[in-house]
Amino acid sequence: MSQSPYWSPVVRSLTPYVPGEQPKLANLIKLNTNENPYPPSPAAIAAAQAAAGNDLRLYPDPDATALKQAIGEHYGVPPEHVFVGNGSDEVLAHVFLGLLKHPKPILFPDVTYSFYPVYCKLYGIDYRTVPLTETFSIRVQDYVQPNGGIIFPNPNAPTGRLLAVREIEQLAAVNQDSVVVIDEAYIDFGGESAVALTAHLPNLLVIQTLSKSRSLAGLRVGFAIGDLALIEGLERVKNSFNSYPLDRVAIAAASAAMADRAHLEKNCRAVMATRDALSARLETLGLEVLPSAANFIFARHPAHDAAQMAAELRRRHIIVRHFPLPRIEQFLRITVGTDEQCESLLAALRELVG
Repeated sequence: MSQSPYWSPVVRSLTPYVPGEQPKLANLIKLNTNENPYPPSPAAIAAAQAAAGNDLRLYPDPDATALKQAIGEHYGVPPEHVFVGNGSDEVLAHVFLGLLKHPKPILFPDVTYSFYPVYCKLYGIDYRTVPLTETFSIRVQDYVQPNGGIIFPNPNAPTGRLLAVREIEQLAAVNQDSVVVIDEAYIDFGGESAVALTAHLPNLLVIQTLSKSRSLAGLRVGFAIGDLALIEGLERVKNSFNSYPLDRVAIAAASAAMADRAHLEKNCRAVMATRDALSARLETLGLEVLPSAANFIFARHPAHDAAQMAAELRRRHIIVRHFPLPRIEQFLRITVGTDEQCESLLAALRELVG
């Protein structure tokens, strides 16, 4: 890796997050980045096309008022309790800087979204990882310790395991001196959102994205819902960084997508049905599959190396995600594709595992 004498000490110390591969291969079955296999709401596409006109010469609404109203209506919260940004990753970046940078270390699982330690390094935040149980689940009592904040995805990534809302409520209640951040990127695929808890838990912040269940990964829109004081903290950071984070097209399309509840539910039902069927059939091939409430499956085979399996699948133009990390180096994370894509995956795995 090359370095420049003009880099700051912060840049020299960073190990950036590595996103899932976006390969340019023909006839590819891409099951590595948890993209939705089904298209966005037709209303969202129509709204994007309508917004891409002469008004693009004008700055967008810096508050994204229409989108905040659409999100508020969907979840039954006042729009002033909503914060929006360029994907949930940007929202998370503001959360780490604005709400999680404190003298005490923040807590998150040892197996979780690998962007969290990157944010900590970028902003100089001390952190401590909390081991998942032997079954890769989160245990609330393990987080009853001094901390400067708590964050984890629910369902967790890359495991797909879900924590019940009542346990999130308990977690926030016993950590009232710090912010508890629940990253719900995959919640629509089988879990109950914790948004309703924010009405009586001022230290709870819930983050979501339109990239997964609403099939808008290419648009880059995310949001957070929480107490007014938390939202004001995020707005202060955002307006010190980028006062126009969402463009006109994104605001229009995302607002339409949030209003199309029927399309959301239809796509999620399809993904969930395929996920459950795929999990069962993977088990018949001898794979151990963790219970998933997400649009992906986390699985391993006791007799076959995960890295080698991923490489063999790639030779067959099927891309899955492998993490060469402690505790999970023998797992593959498999995005739930269409039924046809999953049939191709199963046929390939049948050849590999016999």
